[in-house]
Amino acid sequence: MSMNSKKLKIACALLMLSPLPALAAESMVIVGFGGAAQKVQNTAIFEPFAKKAGVDVVQSEYNGEMAKIKVMAETGHADWDVVQVEAPDLERGCAEGLFQKLDWNKLGGSDQLIAGAKQDCGSAALVWGMPLVYATDKVKTAPTSWADFWDTTKYPGKRGLRKGAMYTLEYALLADGVAAADVYKVLGTPAGVDRAFAKLDKLKSSIQWWEAGSQPMQWLASGDAVMSTAFSGRGAVAASEGLKVAPLWQGSLYSMDYWAITKHSAHSDSANTFIAYANQAEPQQKFAHMIAYGVTNKSLADKLDADKAPWIATSPQNMAVAVPLNIEFWVDHGEELEERLNAWLAH
Repeated sequence: MSMNSKKLKIACALLMLSPLPALAAESMVIVGFGGAAQKVQNTAIFEPFAKKAGVDVVQSEYNGEMAKIKVMAETGHADWDVVQVEAPDLERGCAEGLFQKLDWNKLGGSDQLIAGAKQDCGSAALVWGMPLVYATDKVKTAPTSWADFWDTTKYPGKRGLRKGAMYTLEYALLADGVAAADVYKVLGTPAGVDRAFAKLDKLKSSIQWWEAGSQPMQWLASGDAVMSTAFSGRGAVAASEGLKVAPLWQGSLYSMDYWAITKHSAHSDSANTFIAYANQAEPQQKFAHMIAYGVTNKSLADKLDADKAPWIATSPQNMAVAVPLNIEFWVDHGEELEERLNAWLAH
């Protein structure tokens, strides 16, 4: 036998004695909005779930582009399994068949969750707000209303607004003196829409439109803006890191984001298991301790971190003056109002 043949036999014997590699864990893709919230979700929810369920969780980020999810539904190939979506997108996506209908028996029922958390195609991931956030070191007196946001004489400087009709038009009407209880009734009329845009006309030259959740805090830190709408959780993180900012909840909108499972998810069993886990009190409490977002498990209502409470939409003092986003209104009117805003921006 040649030396090469001996080496080959020895190599084959060693391969036979070597243990076979373990089968790879099932890989599931969860997509969120990124930023501080997703980092905390990873620590408080994704990683503990992956360890407990034996599922390899792969994270990704998006900016709410439903077009990508529509392509997955149309082609029958879903690159994503669980997606965090805003409430109007969940409603539209569910009606269009972009998401799977949830079996709440598999999820352990909804009795443990706050009102509104249970939807046909979604389970609420968190409660967030879009308050007016101002730089406390750049204004002489704290603003007390959306009228102050529009008052560039009393409060000189740029204003940050999220680039979109939703939130923007409500705040314009509130600034123009419409009562919070009447905002959607007024905005549901042609005259009301005209009134909102007329109010925007008065602020147009002072507006900086943000498209990424990180931008408002960057602008407030640099002085590029003195006030901005912002996601409450982003503001809380910035404040905890030393940025001199504070929120105003009077007339500010709040809503929920939801976990939804894509129509053609190849890992829908694991996706359902994930949502059931995310609804439990333990991971939610850990999440709320790390970032200022409201949670959906009822048992945590009186366990909010006192230091974060000013930034949390579900804090009693904030809920008393904040305004719930009217999901049905934006499902019915969102497309036409977004088109009008885009036309307004172009002129």
